Amino acid sequence: MFTRDTARPEGGGRAASGDAPAPARQWPLLGVCAVVGLGLLLTALDVFRVGTMLVGLALVGGAVLRWAVPDVGMLAVRSRFTDMVTYGALGTAIVLLAMMAQPEPWLEIPFLDDTLHFTIDS
Repeated sequence: MFTRDTARPEGGGRAASGDAPAPARQWPLLGVCAVVGLGLLLTALDVFRVGTMLVGLALVGGAVLRWAVPDVGMLAVRSRFTDMVTYGALGTAIVLLAMMAQPEPWLEIPFLDDTLHFTIDS
């Protein structure tokens, strides 16, 4: 009648055997965090577009790892499907927004440009 425990997320087991050192057991999460850290460092060093694209690509990489690797350790937060959709959608949005950043955007989407002008001009 009452929930007394929370089930481990699907794929939330160790990414390596129990006798491996802790970093080896969590290599998927550490890999994604390392790429995000590199992206944030590049962003802080004034390479904004490349740094933010790297952050987004790290999240997309997390979605791919969540799909391809059966046990990803602490990278598994929710169900496999929810993790993949969340990581993939957020990563894609970050990459697209980084490509559209001013000045001199690498990508222009007229629909979003019209929406921006409509909201500001009103």
